[in-house]
Amino acid sequence: MMDTETRDLLPEGLEDRLPQDTAAATRITRAIMDVLDSHGYDRVQPPGVEFERSLASRMAGIETRRMVRFIDPSSLRMMALRSDITPQVGRIAVTRLKDAPRPLRLAYAGQVTAIKGDGLDPTRERLQIGAELIGHAGTAAAGEVVAVAIEALQAAGATGISVDFTMPGLVDALAAGPWPLTPAQLDAVRRELDAKDAGALVTEGGAAYLPLIHATGPLDAAIARLEALALGDVLDERIAALRQIAARLPAGVRMTLDPTERHGFEYQSWFGFQIFADGVRGAVARGGSYSILGEPAEPAVGFSLYPDPLITALAAQEAPRDLLFLPLGHDTGAAARLRAVGWRTVAALGDACDAATLGATHRLEGGEVVAL
Repeated sequence: MMDTETRDLLPEGLEDRLPQDTAAATRITRAIMDVLDSHGYDRVQPPGVEFERSLASRMAGIETRRMVRFIDPSSLRMMALRSDITPQVGRIAVTRLKDAPRPLRLAYAGQVTAIKGDGLDPTRERLQIGAELIGHAGTAAAGEVVAVAIEALQAAGATGISVDFTMPGLVDALAAGPWPLTPAQLDAVRRELDAKDAGALVTEGGAAYLPLIHATGPLDAAIARLEALALGDVLDERIAALRQIAARLPAGVRMTLDPTERHGFEYQSWFGFQIFADGVRGAVARGGSYSILGEPAEPAVGFSLYPDPLITALAAQEAPRDLLFLPLGHDTGAAARLRAVGWRTVAALGDACDAATLGATHRLEGGEVVAL
């Protein structure tokens, strides 16, 4: 039985967002969504709960075991809380908006929930904001998406931005071509490349793949190491695309490459990326190219921002906002005019209401604003 000391505890990985952080979250979300809107991305709002099968059927690599699932008492079918909004946007694109002109640009913002956190991060619910460009997954689309993601983060207040590119599908392409592997070897090579374990990679028959471990680092140097492998079209097209994408990014953005990184890119195809920012632990965004499953499959490229750590960092830096105290019997017309030009007000409800106690920075006296 829950006693009075534990009844208000939240489950592990869930937390309340208090006023200062909530104000920062609202401002940051608005700033990001304004950038997406300015680039022609129309906002959609899918529901927080769907049938499990629907959430898992539109994109490869979706893990239903990460979802909070339950039986719908109405249909008696399995439902789930969304852990990623991207598949929902894919569903909307190929159903409700299947006849809309392509490329189709859609944006979204909402909470996502997982059954458990990742690694050392216990967070199970977080804000996800993103954009999907559907009907095109080529270099031009990829370049637009990365550039828009960076612009959105800068508008939100992120600084010191760096982009880490990856090449999903590269190892598979090499295994099917110049560096052949059996299916069993391929699984082992992927695993050891993920771990960056050179010794184990050789033991598993992947000695040819050792140069990929060393082709990790600043973009230009990493590309030079890959070009030295002289693997022809398997790499040439990817490298040319990365160079075109990098040319679109703002000056001052640091760029790196890890050609074999796969974690978090399970449903990406030829191109993926992560974005980092100063003062924020872990990636603040990730994205890339993928296919929306259907008849036929539809190409797409997009990104998801996870701004909660950025919100926390920026909220701690923000100065308290001005607050105008309205005493009993105040001039309501003057107060309305002041709110119209941006003042926040808090009105006295009785003689006991005190301006300083309520956190006010100013007081309305005779229609004039007076600093406390």
